[in-house]
Parts: sequence; C-alpha cells; structure tokens
Amino acid sequence: MESIRESNRNVQRARTMLRSVAIVMAAAAAFALPAAFAQQAPIVIKFSHVVARDTPKGKGAERFKELAEKATNGRVKVEVYHNSTLYKDKEELDALQLGAVQMLAPTFSKFGPLGIREFEVFDLPYMFPNKDVLHRVTQGPVGQELFKKLESKGITGLAFWDSGFKVMTANRPVLMPADFKGLKMRIQSSKVLDAQMRALGANPQVTAMSEVYQALQTGVVDGQENTPSNIYTQKMNEVQKYMTVSDHGYIGWVVIVNKKFWDGLPPDIRSALDVSMRDATRYMNAIAQQDNDKAMADIKASGKTEIHLQTPAENAAWRKALLPVQKQMEGRIGPDIVKAIQKETAAMGY
Repeated sequence: MESIRESNRNVQRARTMLRSVAIVMAAAAAFALPAAFAQQAPIVIKFSHVVARDTPKGKGAERFKELAEKATNGRVKVEVYHNSTLYKDKEELDALQLGAVQMLAPTFSKFGPLGIREFEVFDLPYMFPNKDVLHRVTQGPVGQELFKKLESKGITGLAFWDSGFKVMTANRPVLMPADFKGLKMRIQSSKVLDAQMRALGANPQVTAMSEVYQALQTGVVDGQENTPSNIYTQKMNEVQKYMTVSDHGYIGWVVIVNKKFWDGLPPDIRSALDVSMRDATRYMNAIAQQDNDKAMADIKASGKTEIHLQTPAENAAWRKALLPVQKQMEGRIGPDIVKAIQKETAAMGY
C-alpha cells in the first residue's frame, strides 16, 4: 500500500513539474511575442519637406514612397509630410541630425550654415546655362564629391532633384536692375542670395517658405524669386502683380537621409531603397519642367500677374549686374568647386 501511495506522489510531483514547465514556457512565449512582432513591424521613414504635395518635389516624394514600399514588400513604410506640416525651413536639418526625421529634400542653401559652403555654388546667378550642364555636374564626379562632404555631419546624400530655373516677382515691374532699388525681396537663408539681391540694389529678407504668402500679402516683403510651380502652388501669384521670366538662377534639392539610420538598415533594404530613389529621381526630374510650364500657363490664365519675357538688352543688363557675384562669393564657396563647374560647362561648349 505504501508503495502505491509513493507511486501516486511521484506521479503528482511529475504532473506539478510538467505544469510548472508549461507555465514557464507559456510565459517565455508571451514575452517573446512582442519581440517577434517588433521584428516584423515595418521600418518607418519620415520624409519631411516644405513645399506642396502637387509640386515636383511633393510628387517625387510620393513616388519614392510608392516605389520603396513595393520594392521592400512592405518592410519599409514611408510617411511623407508635405508643406512644412512636420518641420519648417529652419528646423528640418536639426531634426534630421537628431534622428527625429529620417529623410529630407532641402535646397542647396541649407548646407552653408552647416559649414558645407560648396553647395552654395548652386545659388550663384547664371552659373548653369541649361539643365544639360547642370545634370552633368550633379550626376557626375562633382556631385559625388559634394555627397562625401555631408558624411561628417551625420548625413548621407542620395540624389539631386530639380525644381527649375527662377523667375522674379514683385509688386512693381522689375525689368532692369535699377527697378530693384529699395525693394524688400524675400530670399532663402543664403549668403550668396543675399549678395545677389544687394547687387541688384534690393534689400534681402530671409523668410521661411511657409510664411512667404503672408509676407507678400501684408507688404512685409515686396517680391521674391522662385520657380513657377512653387509660385503657383503657394499662391504667390495672387499677391504679386508682376513677373519677369529671367531664368537667372536655379533651385534644386538634395535628398538626404540620417547617416546612422541609413547605415543601420539591412543591406537588402538599403539596396532596394537605392533603386527606388534612382527611379523616383528619374521621374521627378522628368516632370519638373512639365509642372513649371503648366504653372506658368495657369498663372497667365489667372490674370492676376503680368508676365514679362526678358529682352536681350534686359538680360545683358542683369548679367552685367549679377555676374560679379560669382567672383565675390568664390572665396566663401571655394574656388575649386567653381572651377570644376566652369570646366564641365566649357566641356559642353558653353
């Protein structure tokens, strides 16, 4: 009888031990579930920019989102924040370096305050005769050297995106350099653009893109320079009476990503995103001119802005006033980058 009791006790102990093991295993599995789900959760890329969704940059960002999410089979989720809804002009680079946002597409002038003044070469007036020369620069060795300069700031360069060549708008006609005298002209934060406006006799006023419409409407500034697509989508034409199609300068963007974030991605994900960015860039640059042409037609149709096409004599006067800015800013930007672009320009017969 005692042996039977002992046998029953052994069975009970075994059952208790099995239950304990089962509980421990269940608990371990419960704790493991969040980790498993975390591994399956998509990698989020916050892509912030300061212009409207229906501009070339806005469309380029949306195309990248579409391509990236498809190429990674949903392992990456791209959240696009248009029109300064996440960060404004002065905030976005700090946010990128701190890791609060992963991807941006700022204008070239944003890199001067970071100490990478070579990018300001794109702000120089009359630096690029056309987009063929521009693309030879951005897509060649010069562009790659510029990307390398970003790395020490915790930034990786991915692509150069076109916006287009600039026109001038104001609340009075600006046909000759003398017409700018005394005007308060909005600029991006750029020493080069500051020098450009002063060379024309204007008073430059740094204003964030999100604030330009109100500044024009209230008379805080009298005019500005921009691409037609930016002017139309930001409704600047509604508060500007005159436009001169000058093509005196270029606006473009550098698509950048937080370096630590980028380097930490799985290699296959990074490769897929690289391909997606190349395809998005090809698309974006193709539509930029189309959007600018359409915007110009829409501005004309609105009847709110009088559009003036520069005459050869006016263009010559603008060049005479503005070309000295290239020499003036060469010491700041670096003579090597200026000469490298001049060499590429000469190689294409300009």
